[in-house]
Amino acid sequence: MKADVLKLDAKKAGDVDLDDGIFGLPERADILQRVVVWQLAKRRAGTHKVQSRGEITGTTKRIGRQKGGGSARHGSGKVSQFRGGGRAFGPVVRSHAHDLPKKIRKLGLKTALSSKLANGNLIVLDSADLKAPKTKDLVKALDKLGLDNALFIDGAEVSENFKLAAANIPNVDVLPSQGANVYDILRRQKLVLTKAAVESLTERLK
Repeated sequence: MKADVLKLDAKKAGDVDLDDGIFGLPERADILQRVVVWQLAKRRAGTHKVQSRGEITGTTKRIGRQKGGGSARHGSGKVSQFRGGGRAFGPVVRSHAHDLPKKIRKLGLKTALSSKLANGNLIVLDSADLKAPKTKDLVKALDKLGLDNALFIDGAEVSENFKLAAANIPNVDVLPSQGANVYDILRRQKLVLTKAAVESLTERLK
């Protein structure tokens, strides 16, 4: 299928062929959900931790007499039923990452790209470059393109001027093609690919 190619000033600059096997797949919410859960689980720090009974500093001396005290026969003040005691079965430092087949990850990225195109939220740019790293210039260009919430994906390298100009604009992200991922594509309303990004993604996902 063909898609129009635009310049940053919103003028047409020809068209580009999009691979049906990458940009023409049916929407699969189940696949997207699996990939997003996998991504977010992998990025979790997993540094939650509480002290167990064995890590509490305190005496192990018997609290009261064995008999005749009128209360339970406690042998330690570090147990979980006392204030300041250790917690039973609390969270420990661990990784939340889990495996996901490469085929599913690849299919997830293809499905995310296809859903953006199907919903009219995919724009192809001739190139994403600015003469100077000025946010003001980029804001004007985004207004012409009608973008206020977008992810820009460029080729192997992102223009330094463009990246610096976009850094101060809320709801606008910039990634190189090798950093393209399902979560970042779905969290922004519009997806903007450069021609270099289209070529790179097509080669990566074929």
